[in-house]
Amino acid sequence: MTTQTGVPRAPSLHTTWWKAPLVASLPGLPLLVWEYSLCRAHGEIWQVLYWAMGLFAIAWALPRRRSLRTLRVVAATLALGCTLLPAFLLLLLAVLVVTGN
Repeated sequence: MTTQTGVPRAPSLHTTWWKAPLVASLPGLPLLVWEYSLCRAHGEIWQVLYWAMGLFAIAWALPRRRSLRTLRVVAATLALGCTLLPAFLLLLLAVLVVTGN
């Protein structure tokens, strides 16, 4: 990107780039580690856990430019959703077993 005088302009850096990955990682990473160890102990790994790990890595590794803010928030949100999905399914299964439906 250049200005009218032809001098290259530095990309605008996003000073609070770390907020979205941090908010998703605080509840998500401990749950992801627990789910991974639980699935690993039973000899099978759900593919959604690999997706969650990859999306967390993408959310943290994206360049710190303001133009990538939306992509970082989407990656962090999807990572948290992929992490919560197996726990939600296990909770739903437990509720159905207890209620007898």
